[in-house]
Amino acid sequence: MTNITIIGSQWGDEGKGKIVDWLASRADAVVRFQGGHNAGHTLVIDGKVYKLHLLPSGIVRPGKLSIIGNGVVIDPWALVAEIATLRGQGVEITPDNLLVSENAPMILPLHGAIDRAMEAARGAQKIGTTGRGIGPAYEDKIGRRVLRICDLAHPDTLKSKIENMLMHHNAILKGLGAPTLAAEEFVASLKEIAPQILPFAGSCWQALDQAKSSGKKILFEGAQGVMLDVDHGTYPFVTSSNTIAAQAAIGSGVGADQIGYVLGITKAYTTRVGSGPFPTELTDAIGETLGQRGHEFGTTTGRKRRCGWFDAAQVRQVVKVSGIHGIALTKLDVMDTLQEIKICIGYECRGKKYDYLPASADLQAEVKPIYEAMPGWQSSLQGVRKFADLPENALKYVRRLETLIGVPAAVISTSPEREDTILVKDPFQ
Repeated sequence: MTNITIIGSQWGDEGKGKIVDWLASRADAVVRFQGGHNAGHTLVIDGKVYKLHLLPSGIVRPGKLSIIGNGVVIDPWALVAEIATLRGQGVEITPDNLLVSENAPMILPLHGAIDRAMEAARGAQKIGTTGRGIGPAYEDKIGRRVLRICDLAHPDTLKSKIENMLMHHNAILKGLGAPTLAAEEFVASLKEIAPQILPFAGSCWQALDQAKSSGKKILFEGAQGVMLDVDHGTYPFVTSSNTIAAQAAIGSGVGADQIGYVLGITKAYTTRVGSGPFPTELTDAIGETLGQRGHEFGTTTGRKRRCGWFDAAQVRQVVKVSGIHGIALTKLDVMDTLQEIKICIGYECRGKKYDYLPASADLQAEVKPIYEAMPGWQSSLQGVRKFADLPENALKYVRRLETLIGVPAAVISTSPEREDTILVKDPFQ
């Protein structure tokens, strides 16, 4: 048996919730290793809908250990609120089944203030941040001034640590013409919430080392998608963390050899939220159809997603940089009504052809997709649970995607229902 690392192979929102829950039910431990509460997974189990933002997907399953790793930036108030919401839905959450890494950085209200002020100052050049303070918290981590979960256990030094942060942030706020902040505003609220967070705090790497020694199956759960990776995505329209598979090791404290089988969650078309380049974007009736049939609205933000054709050049690139072994192809059924389906196989820009998305933001803004077309299947996939039962044109579409991106489809989702899943290759085997 092997561990599994799940990542999004596009710009996020690939439909990870259903696949992650399906795999989490068979894992012993589920680990979030990057991102913050800007992420969102929707799980539907026995008719109950659970919306997760910080908590790993295993939390709704009895007998699973859920871990929030050191690579996650944690808003303690958002975490407490999410725990309370799930407990209200009957989910048991205790220090026995939830571990929060003691060296995970925290998001404070000042980070949200900075985030929103900076985004407002960008005007037409907005990045598309959710305004939740994710980016500023990661900046403070790299700047060696962020507060971490373990700091809550030392209330006497909270004020001096916050003052160190504000020396940096108040200079920025003042320059933007926004109100400056005082450390006292945050110390009392941190002391108040500390008793609700500290019982869950512990050593993530030790817990995972023990799980490894005991032969436990570990599922590493990523947020966002690789095209939002701060190094490998469409910079600067990216998130503030690394979203590639290698981050599973760094963001949780395991050796690189422990991330196991890398499963790339891949939507059968492409979506993107917020600003940034999107070569295959459709602003016509087809794009509207994909959005409506796919219910393309963000779990966390409610923002409408931009929709477009499948970009095989982009996914192929993600496969390479993340070491993806196989994909879970989701929302294939959303395309049931289309007469013709297009696939982007490369780009043209300034008289040159590319089989990858160039790193330059200037070129990314100008690239034009090169398409090939295939006939649609125009029949419902709902209820299809065997590969051989797919309509001929749907099967041809899947096979063509596999050829173009260079890895097989290990899992295929044919409806939002958990049971409507075709298992081609078991990632846990």
